[in-house]
Amino acid sequence: MRRWTRIIALGILAFAVISFALDWFIFKLTGSPHSKFMVSHFVSAPLKNNKEEIDYVGSEDVPCSLSIYPQDDLMPCWWLRHHTNQVTTY
Repeated sequence: MRRWTRIIALGILAFAVISFALDWFIFKLTGSPHSKFMVSHFVSAPLKNNKEEIDYVGSEDVPCSLSIYPQDDLMPCWWLRHHTNQVTTY
């Protein structure tokens, strides 16, 4: 049982490393493509009785990378497309 667990863990690790390396290679080969998405920012402030107040701060265009994994310190565009509202908690 331990042997199979080790083989499966190494397989998952190898897949992660190879897929990240392949994504980075394709990202650099295509000239580091970027895009932008409009993201709305909100601030969450705690109130009494375990309630919170959420205030709208504004919107801005956030640059993103056209890749599967984060590249060049940018989030992937597929992730930003599904997370267009970002809340900061104080």
